[in-house]
Amino acid sequence: MQLPKVHGVIRRRLLVNFRVDPQTIRAVLPAPFAPKLHDGHAIAGICLIRLEAIRPKPVPAVFGIASENAAHRIAVTWQDGGVEREGVYIPRRDTGSLLNHLVGGRLFPGEHQRATFDVADDGERIALDMRSADGRVTVGIEGRATDSLPSSSAFRSVAEASSFFAAGSVGYSATTAGRHLDGVVLKTSSWSVGPLSIARVHSSYFSDAKVFPEGSITFDCALVMRNIAHEWEPAQAMYL
Repeated sequence: MQLPKVHGVIRRRLLVNFRVDPQTIRAVLPAPFAPKLHDGHAIAGICLIRLEAIRPKPVPAVFGIASENAAHRIAVTWQDGGVEREGVYIPRRDTGSLLNHLVGGRLFPGEHQRATFDVADDGERIALDMRSADGRVTVGIEGRATDSLPSSSAFRSVAEASSFFAAGSVGYSATTAGRHLDGVVLKTSSWSVGPLSIARVHSSYFSDAKVFPEGSITFDCALVMRNIAHEWEPAQAMYL
């Protein structure tokens, strides 16, 4: 069955990023993935995204849906017929939309767990808290738009960080059955990110000391994107 392409607007997208010890990340990744390194670090994080007017082509925007979503993700590379590819591996997706939960992994790639989101966003300051319905994952972040990355970031500039994450347009996400990974491609009409100065940040997934021992993971930076037309299309599933 030919799965549909869907399009709409990324009203807000936060990329909350962590530096991780490469050996620690390798233990999390399924074959054939390897961590994509930057300055000797693996890069993992959370994509917190508000989507609006989401609908299959050519359905009018008035019939589109809006949703808050979260994806824990790891920048990866892999070999495909002798060619190195890059993208992200997504061990967990969460959504505030019942529809996304129902159709994800069925009518469109990407299984989503149910979650509640509490968001305050005035265009400068953003505070977001998420709790999954199964109680396994919580996320919290608060920040304000700024002009530069933290001095501790592994990225030397916003442009360098932007280039790194722009290359991760293909995402492969874990599935309940564990026999394959769902694939999806994000295509945007433009690509522009700005830094956030972070007052607090938390992810219970990355705070799990059994998976990420103390000292193996450190917050790096957060970036924000706004008001970008985009399209999602299925990518070929990857069988394990």
